[in-house]
Formats: sequence, C-alpha cells, structure tokens
Amino acid sequence: MRLLPLFLTTSIVAIGGFGLYQAGYLDSWTDQPENVFVAANAPPSNGNGGFSASNTPPILAQATPAPSQTPSIPPHRGASLPQVDETALRYFANRGDTRRLQAEIARLKALYPQWTPPADPLAIQQNGDPELERMWRLYSENKFAEVRKAIGDRQTKEPNWQVPADLLDRLAVAEAREQLINASNLKQYETVVRVASGNPSLLICSEVDVLWRLAEAFAKTDRDQRATDAYRYILTNCEEGEAERLATIQKALPLLPRTQLDTLLATEKTDASGAGEFVSIRDDLARKSVSDAGQDAAQIIDQKELSIVENLARTENKASDSLLLGWYNLRRESFTASEQWFRRANTAENTAESAQGLALALVGLSKFAEAELTLYQWRDTSEEIRAVYLAATANLLAVEPPVPLAPEVLQRIVPEVARARDPANAQQLGWYALALNQFQTAARWFSTALEWKPDDEPSAYGLALTNYRLGENAAVNEIQAAWRGRSERIARLRDASNARPGGRTTAPPTSDYTPMQETGTVSRSPAYVAPNDNEVGSPSPPRTAEADPAPVTRLPRVAPRPRETAAPVRNTPSPRGCTSTVAPESLSAQAALNRGWCLMEINRPLEAAPAFEVALQRGSAKIREDAAYGQSLAYLRAGLSKEAAVAAAKSPQNQQRTVELRTSLLSSQALDSFEAGRYVETLLALDERARIAAERLDLMTLRGYAYLRLRRLNDAQKVFEAVAATGNSEGRRGLAAVMQAREAQ
Repeated sequence: MRLLPLFLTTSIVAIGGFGLYQAGYLDSWTDQPENVFVAANAPPSNGNGGFSASNTPPILAQATPAPSQTPSIPPHRGASLPQVDETALRYFANRGDTRRLQAEIARLKALYPQWTPPADPLAIQQNGDPELERMWRLYSENKFAEVRKAIGDRQTKEPNWQVPADLLDRLAVAEAREQLINASNLKQYETVVRVASGNPSLLICSEVDVLWRLAEAFAKTDRDQRATDAYRYILTNCEEGEAERLATIQKALPLLPRTQLDTLLATEKTDASGAGEFVSIRDDLARKSVSDAGQDAAQIIDQKELSIVENLARTENKASDSLLLGWYNLRRESFTASEQWFRRANTAENTAESAQGLALALVGLSKFAEAELTLYQWRDTSEEIRAVYLAATANLLAVEPPVPLAPEVLQRIVPEVARARDPANAQQLGWYALALNQFQTAARWFSTALEWKPDDEPSAYGLALTNYRLGENAAVNEIQAAWRGRSERIARLRDASNARPGGRTTAPPTSDYTPMQETGTVSRSPAYVAPNDNEVGSPSPPRTAEADPAPVTRLPRVAPRPRETAAPVRNTPSPRGCTSTVAPESLSAQAALNRGWCLMEINRPLEAAPAFEVALQRGSAKIREDAAYGQSLAYLRAGLSKEAAVAAAKSPQNQQRTVELRTSLLSSQALDSFEAGRYVETLLALDERARIAAERLDLMTLRGYAYLRLRRLNDAQKVFEAVAATGNSEGRRGLAAVMQAREAQ
C-alpha cells in the first residue's frame, strides 16, 4: 500500500480518563483523503488516567503545522482558577457509574490542573438549582432530547439564565456519540468518519467502542492503513484490560489484510511464563490460512502456521482442525496425508463433510470400494456429495481387470444409478457386465445410458460391440448408420484388432470424470440381473446427437475437487459438453449452473438463461447467488436489460458483483433510453452510473449527444471537448455537430 503524507498537528489536550485527546487530529480527514491516523507511544500518566499539557507529545506528528492549523489554547489555562462545576461528579457517583466518574475526574483535572478531586463525590453539595440538577439527572440517564427541551423551556422562562458551558459541551459530545453509533449500525461508514472528524473529543481511550467503530469505518471504505493505526493506537496507548485488547484484535481480524494484522500482533504482551496474550488469535489466523489454502492449491502458507494447526488437531482433537488439514492436503493431491486427517476427523465426528473428504482421498488412492462404502450413508445429503458417491461407484466399476463385487455392493449401487439417471455409471455397468459375459445385461445398461445421454459415443460403441458378440448384425448396422461420420471405431467395429478383451479400448489418461446430470427420458429403470446366455434381447437403437463423440470408453480416475464445487474440477473447460439439446428442468441445480456457464462460453445466452433459472429454483444459497449473477449476464449479453435487472434481484450478491451488475444495467438502460428517444432518462441513468463507476469515453459521448438532442448545447460542448482532449475522434465529431446546431439556431 502506498504510504501517504501524515496529518500534522502538535497541540494536545488531555481528556477522557483512559487515553489521549488530540485537539483537531481529525480536522481534515474528510477533506483531505491523504491524511493518516498515526498513534504514537503514550507518555507517562499523571496518575489520574489523563496527561498534563507538559508531558503529552503529539499523537500525530511529522512537522509543525501551519499557524492556522494550531488549535487555540482554552482561555482558562493560565488564568485564575474559576469555580469548578462538580455536579456531574455527584450524579455519576450517586448512580454508581464508575467509568463515567473516572472520566469526569480526568477531564476536570485536564481543564483545571490545580483542582483536587473530592474524597467523597457523594458529599458534594447540591448547587441550589433544582432545575439544573434535574438537567444533569436527565443527562446521566442518557435522555439527551429531554435535556435540550428542559434547557429551552428554562431559557424561555428566564431569558437571562446562562446554560453552564460544561453541560452544553458534554451534551454535544453525547449526541455526537449517539449519531456516530447509529451511523455505524446502519453501515454508513463515511458518516462515521465525518462525525468523528467533527468531534475529536470522542476519540479517547475511555470511548474505546467509538475507536473500534471508527477503525471499522476506515476498513470498510478501503483505508486499511488508517484502520490499522486506529487499532494500534488502542493497543499502544490505552490501558484497557486483557479482554478489551483481545477484542481489539478480534475486531480487526475480518477487516484487515494479514500484513496489517501482523503489525497489530507485534504489540502483544507476555505474562510471567512467557505466554503471549494473543495466542488464541494466532491460532485462528493459522486456521484461516490453512482454510484459504484448502481452496486454492496455488496459495503458499508459512510452514509454521501449518504446524500450528497440526499441533492443535492432535492436542485438542477437534474434527474441524482435522478437516482443514484434510482439504489442504487433498487440494495438493497429497492423498495419503489427506486420508489420515479426514479419517481422524471422521472418527472424532462422523459427518457428511468428513465422509466426503475421506471418500475423495480414497478415490485419489484408488480405494474405490472403501470410498463407496464410506459415502453411501450420506449420499442424499446434497447434490455435491451425491456426485462424489457416483464418481466413486463409476471408478469402482471401471477398475481393470474387473474386481468381483459382492451382491450387496451391486444392490447399493444399481438403485442409486437408476435414481440419479447417471449415464456415466450406466455405461460402466454395461462394461462391467460385458466383462463378465453378461451380454443381455450389458446391452440393457448401454441402451439406458444412451436414453439418458443420446450423444454418449462410448455407450453407443459398447452397445454395438455387445450386439456384435451376440451376432445381432442388423442392430450393429443400425448403430453404425446412426454414428456414420462421427465415430471411426464404431464404423470399423468388425475389425477385431480394434477391440480389447472385455470390450474396452484404451482411454486417454488426461480427462477427468464428471458425472453427467443432463438426463433424458427413460421408459424403464434398469436392474442388475444374473447372466442368461439363452435369453437374447433386441436393444433399442441409439438416438443421434449434436455433439462430436469423445473417443473415451475407459473411465478415468476422478480428480479430487474443492468443497464448493459439485463436480470434479477440469483442467481445461470445454464447451463441447453443452452443445447437445437438453431440457434444463431435467438437470440438478449444480448441473444446470454448469450448463449455463458452458452455454455462455459458446455465446448462447438465451439458452443459458433457462439453465440458470433451474439452478435458481433448486440450488443452495451459493448456487442461487451464482445463478442469479449468470442469468443477469446472459440477459445483458442478449440486450434484455429489464430481464437482467429482475434476474440480479433474485439473489443477494457480494459487493463486487453488485457494483458490476449495477454498472452494466445502467449502461444498458442509458443506451436503450437513447435509442428510444428518451434523452432525459438517458442522462438520469448515466448520472446514476457515474456515482458508482468512472464514466467510459463511449458513455461520455452518449451523454454529449443526449445533451445535444435536448438542445443543451453548452453542456454538450463541454462533454465533447473532454472527449476530444483524449484524442478520441468522436469528440471532434460531436463538437462539429454542436457547431452545426448553433448555426441552425
């Protein structure tokens, strides 16, 4: 982050009981964005939580400020000691409000250095003014509006009555605090900074909540360095308890980048045994680093942090820590380590996530049977877990040479394949049956796979090969005719050198298996049956398909994938998988989302929009968010701005996507309005867009022509001059059009 010039000031007034008040140290935060809040080391205390003028160096200092920037010295300093109003002390003591009592004592000592606090504030005599006493009582009860009303009523009745300046000052500060807190709760962060800049007396250690809120406002408005300085000021200067210091770091955790957090952690104190006060924070940061690295294989983390989480997982035996390490190692294809950590998590707490991770690690180790068994009980938990289960079963069936499966295993697999209508598993059941010479069963499975996915060339090849072995030449001829020009190996099926024993060909080792969810209609559900060579059936001929068939028969191993996706990650996305015609309503939520993005890649937005709609209706919150975003982009690409706006509102988006969509929608709206001759609406849309994003040259040109059509020639000229100054020829054309319009007047 670029280091910006620091705000300069030297005058300090000590106020607030637990920290320092820098007079005017926020004076220009809103006007000069380059100013940075910098906390210096705290000076020695005067014993009362405040600091005298003689021993308080500036909190923010780099050089002497200009004379106009130096706050004036309060008139009571150096003058004869006036009578000190101790009314507030009495009320705070009477209410048992120790924090406010100490803050008031520190404030009065800062204002009146020769004043000595009373030994018993409760013994302070009332000032003989019952109405003023009532005002102070209302103030101590936080009834600020009633205090204002009481002051106004008395001034009406007694025009010569003077409101104590102390009461007015404290009332103004309290109201400012209330305004700042309300703005913070409403996430109006610029207002928080503005109120703080106008009320620097709030920015003291006794108002640590205000400092926390100001730091948050800085972080939320992309001023990380200022947020860091605010948090560091608390940790360096404020004599808060251990809980407040820990809370300061915890509040900074979700707001600041790691480099800034390390700056705050450097202020850590240690106890007599040498243990740091922020050890729990460091543990959480290590967990976060490992978690982030579990989502991104390219992310490199400090080995020390990895060791911290490993030690926590072994000592505390929390399933959550073991899961983090399991996903971290799985993402890096360290399948052995991943299996160990997922197994540890699964033993500590048998959950769907731990079973899913363990199954993926087992698949990576080619332990497909154990992966299927591990995940079977959780198969209906989510679409993602069902996809992992089907991937494990497909890989189990694809093992060469075929592994004899117990009847109970097949009885688990077959109903799930039928229920999921998964063509990849149906195809592998066909190959499995063919390897066992169960030709009738193999034909049924290959036919079923083709009914679910008509463009599945491996299933068509398997069906043709099965019929060839059965001597069903007519069926073979029919399949060859349907795939003529699209599959060389089906055309050359009668060449015995093309086929391996068991009917499989060697598959390219580079593909990752993705369970296909794009299903068609099937008239029956297949069932695994015992071989019966005397029973010969006539399988249904395969349908034609639009996509070029992929020459893959042998099912490759499933690639491990991150938790947030519902299908294994491909190294290179290919649009080929969405060129066939499929009813989006027949897809699962994740499959519909994947198909939508695939269609967007091949520039078919009007087909992508219905796929995203299916994902919106059926998916989880994350899937709905992505689907709404995708559908908005699809409609924008198709030029349907109204539909895009409706789609964008179907699911909440993160800030970046919200700004992106809002910007695109307003651009489209401006163009539509201009083409329809609604030039005022064009300008309104462009003005709204300019509030959230810089205006592009093409939109500036559009603005100029909108002004021109509205005969606002001076405005049009200014815009075109700005465009022309960039060297853009459209600006010169616009200026010529303005000149012609002037001449025509």
